[in-house]
Amino acid sequence: MIKITLFSALLGLTVSTPILADENPVPVPAPVPVPASVPVPAAEPKTLWDMNLIDSTPVNEVWVDSGFASYHFDRDKGLNGNNYGLGAEYRYSTVSALTAGRFYNSNREFSDYLGVYYQPLQIGPFRIGAVAGGFNGYPNMKNGGWFLAAVPMIGAEWGRFGINLAIVPTLQNRLYGAVSLQVKVKVWD
Repeated sequence: MIKITLFSALLGLTVSTPILADENPVPVPAPVPVPASVPVPAAEPKTLWDMNLIDSTPVNEVWVDSGFASYHFDRDKGLNGNNYGLGAEYRYSTVSALTAGRFYNSNREFSDYLGVYYQPLQIGPFRIGAVAGGFNGYPNMKNGGWFLAAVPMIGAEWGRFGINLAIVPTLQNRLYGAVSLQVKVKVWD
């Protein structure tokens, strides 16, 4: 029978463990002590949830973006979640990019956008920030004309492929909120 208590294991005590087949005890070695004069470096936790501030360094990348697949918060309004379209990003720094494009929006109208991504935080592979810019084509917002907005944005890139995830807020009777996923491909660096 094996008899090792959690307390003795945590203290590093030597425990004899009999083997069931022949009942001969097998010694378990105690850990080797480290002299007090030897500094032990503190382990830095590396988990998915470690948040880092991204250093802003120049880059020169062009990405082609799809439209959006949107999950709307107002599920009973019959909104369009297949927001096909085409866009582009010019990433000029590790934290910033310019973006422009056109897509078929939730109200089944065409929308154009022009903006700037700013994503200075990183958790695992994800960049966190916002996109700010101009949008048009929403009939209840300025009669479909241009308006300014800032939208929380999470992005991730793996080599030549990436995603953008926008969390679009609801603006009562003007703009319907959604979580929108966009796929992108790097075409130049």
